Amino acid sequence: MKKVTWVFSYFGFALFSLFLANANMPKELLYLVTSLIALVVVLISTPIVKAIGLRSGRVDRPNERKVHDRPMVRLGGVAIFMGTLVSLGTAWQMDWFPLLFPGEQWPILGVLFGAIAFFGIGFGDDLFELSALSRLLMQFVAAGIAWLMGVQIEFLTIPFTGEVFSVGWLSLPLTLIWLVGMANAINWIDGLDGLAAGVSGIAAAVLLVTTLYLNEPMVAFIAAALAGSALGFLRYNFNPAQIFMGDGGSYFMGFTLAAMGVVGLVKTTAAAAVLLPYVILAVPLIDMTTVVFSRISSGSSPFKPDKRHLHHRLLAAGFSHRTTVLFIYGLTLWAGSLAIAFSGLPSGTLYAGITSLIVGVWGWQLWRRRDFPVHRK
Repeated sequence: MKKVTWVFSYFGFALFSLFLANANMPKELLYLVTSLIALVVVLISTPIVKAIGLRSGRVDRPNERKVHDRPMVRLGGVAIFMGTLVSLGTAWQMDWFPLLFPGEQWPILGVLFGAIAFFGIGFGDDLFELSALSRLLMQFVAAGIAWLMGVQIEFLTIPFTGEVFSVGWLSLPLTLIWLVGMANAINWIDGLDGLAAGVSGIAAAVLLVTTLYLNEPMVAFIAAALAGSALGFLRYNFNPAQIFMGDGGSYFMGFTLAAMGVVGLVKTTAAAAVLLPYVILAVPLIDMTTVVFSRISSGSSPFKPDKRHLHHRLLAAGFSHRTTVLFIYGLTLWAGSLAIAFSGLPSGTLYAGITSLIVGVWGWQLWRRRDFPVHRK
């Protein structure tokens, strides 16, 4: 009975949101309603996906590298995917989207195509355990098609100088590396309950703020939907998790974040805007980069799973599961605050300074209170 009550409450909340959205409310609130629709869809669909996964045996089993100790359904990405597309479909049906000129439509369609394709690749792996090479090849093909549709890195900025230059023919390889790399970066940090969903949700929320300020409303709608889906999924994925997002969810969120950064920020010629996506996604980007170089320097394959990720190192240093996740949330929020400051948003510098102080003091307190692992002789 309690679950039925929650379901009717969610539906009622969604209908109320739709009512408000058509009651001549300020246009900015449409982004909030889009996010809430995604959240409600994920809250409703995740238990259904979990039940189907349990019946079909699509579970992630424990091993020596993973931290969970019981089989977990790994199809949660289906709910995230549904929440994002249903909310965007609702926004489109309600005519909330801004008018796009012909040249502006293809990059947005490229983001949506690539997001669907990357979800399909990950979902296929969740079902059939595809080889790493086959997944990588399909990812590069999907990213290449997205590039042809207009998801292209055309400019880069030189740090500290502010000089922006056109990358020319390097646009294709740089874009492919960015899109495929970030999709896998989010997948690689999906090692603790709620980590990938929380980091992606924070990054999507920051992208929402920055793209709205830089007048990229269509990208902001996608960011709002993705943020709502991530928040809704955390209801079931935060420690102790009831379900995992799987490769379908992590590839979908990773690609969508990376592609939104390209279309909404990097395609401009403003030095600050070009830099923003790399700052917003700094935590998974730096984690992936350091792990790859660490593996190569030790003679291992860069794609061989191990325990060199940031969350593994924090656990080994004595942090608890939840504290590790919350600490990485804090780092992601701090990076996001820097991006907001770089974007030129009014009071952005003040917000970044306050966030830096809070995260710094909090991180120091967590470090002092961690439990040192006991090594027995």
